[in-house]
Amino acid sequence: MTDTYEVYAVKYAHHSPRTAAMNFIGGDPHQASQALDFYVWVVTNKDRTIVVDTGFDEAMAKRRERQIMKPVAEALKAAGFAPDKVGDVIITHLHYDHSGNYDAFPNARYHLQDCEMDFATGRCMCDEKMRVAFEADDVTALVRKVYAGRVTYHDGEDQVAPGITVHHIGGHSKGLQAVRVRTARGDVVLASDASHLYENLEQNKVFPITYNADDAIKGYAKLKALAPSLKHIVPGHDPQVLERYPAPTSALKGWVAKLDVEPSA
Repeated sequence: MTDTYEVYAVKYAHHSPRTAAMNFIGGDPHQASQALDFYVWVVTNKDRTIVVDTGFDEAMAKRRERQIMKPVAEALKAAGFAPDKVGDVIITHLHYDHSGNYDAFPNARYHLQDCEMDFATGRCMCDEKMRVAFEADDVTALVRKVYAGRVTYHDGEDQVAPGITVHHIGGHSKGLQAVRVRTARGDVVLASDASHLYENLEQNKVFPITYNADDAIKGYAKLKALAPSLKHIVPGHDPQVLERYPAPTSALKGWVAKLDVEPSA
């Protein structure tokens, strides 16, 4: 078995316009800021295909006032990845935009941090502000997978497969984890919401939805320590990902990016 992978970002939804106050603690509510793209990620080689996060569906897009560009399962199929062939799904955290579509991967084992499930089912969810980014149906669906024997828990740093490790970051959500993948250009770190935008990471700006702002800032240092360079860290929602990385084919340009090659910036 090989422990080197190709990595893809697959865009499925979009949200704009946004202000600086929506993207950064202390941001100006009158200042325009970067829109958000919503991605799932695919890590693949000849031995296995792993999906990182599962996105949300059309009903959730309407409820949360987001724009679905291409439903996740449809997007993956169009990019050449059959959801029923996915063997593992890594859930970086249980927010609605990372843990929906829970029936799309019928043969997958799910991976998340112990403390994220504790957080999503514990006393913090009694507070409306703390649970604003969670959906009960998504969390409950994963609990059902626990009882079906389809969940592996991780505590801090752990290996999911040869060349693929998860790393507890925290901050944005208590159990948020990043994913490090060995590729031909070195280790690529999928930050997920440890850094929504390049600007979060590069300027130590914290996203307003956060469990612990101090942990979020410390998380930027953790990401940098995991990666060979800043160019090896991929933020979770930045539209620039699709500009900096090439599409694998012309037909996929604008919504799929190949992350195991050097970016343009």
